[in-house]
Amino acid sequence: MKVLILGGSGFVGSHLTRRLGREGHEVTVATRYAPGCKHLWVVPQATIRQFDPFDAERLVEELRGHDVAINLVGILNERGFGGAGFRRVHVDLVERIIEGCDEAGVPRLIQMSGLNAGRGESHYLRTRGEGEAAVRAADRDGRVSGTILQASTIFGEDDSFLNRFASLLRISPVLPLARPQAKFAPVFIDDVVEAFMRVLADDETAGRTYELCGSEQWTLAGLVRWLRDQLDLRRAVIGLPDVLGRLQGAAFDFVPGKPFSSDNYKSLKIDSVCRNDGFAELGIRPWGLAERAPAWLQPVDKQARYQKFRRQARRERN
Repeated sequence: MKVLILGGSGFVGSHLTRRLGREGHEVTVATRYAPGCKHLWVVPQATIRQFDPFDAERLVEELRGHDVAINLVGILNERGFGGAGFRRVHVDLVERIIEGCDEAGVPRLIQMSGLNAGRGESHYLRTRGEGEAAVRAADRDGRVSGTILQASTIFGEDDSFLNRFASLLRISPVLPLARPQAKFAPVFIDDVVEAFMRVLADDETAGRTYELCGSEQWTLAGLVRWLRDQLDLRRAVIGLPDVLGRLQGAAFDFVPGKPFSSDNYKSLKIDSVCRNDGFAELGIRPWGLAERAPAWLQPVDKQARYQKFRRQARRERN
């Protein structure tokens, strides 16, 4: 199978590209910055193509000859305000990919989205929902067979989720959290990749939407405190009331890189947990965070690691 992945150099795309290459599929990784894909150069059957996906003619040219397009492009925050940045990536690009698939004769599109797309107040969720609506409309019209995967927060050894909180915990004695009781069902990257592989292998998944959640539910505060304990750090994790959480988001709107934002705060007002079990529909039994993440989470120094191993050994003996 010939697969073109947009956003293939990111966290999910890198894992998916490696899996597809191992199983003998021909993979084209579309990127705007080829040097950022150096880690994929050694993947068998993978080709890196640098171009702007908003260039409609070039996109059609690159799509020709492929059996399926996978769109993993997404942002958690925009550079400006008002939602225009989200709309450009989550709606305009999706519509351009649909048009490109139609013109290039690519029969299938798999769209990566997020849980709660189309719900709530945030620009992120609203535009995700509009992008999904475009895929479903294209599927109904017969322009392209579309499948949508909606994932809760995805974790893995090289993720930007656990690693970001781990970095904050290592440098700050106190970590204040907006929406501390917001719920998540973190999903392991290997399970997400397996979902993609099963969708690719089954044309009957066309027109379907699959919600992907791990086997455990966490509150944000509970997860960060668990991570702190795994790293064997002494840190105060403090849940903020909503009025302070909103102020935190507003303040971070003006921090370079926007590690948190007002829009993130609005997204957190809806729990990121599944209403339907997409993994079960695909015949997959997902892992939980506490089952997999300890394998790579380590305390920050040798003495702390030694103490952690001693505690684990005592628990196993008991």
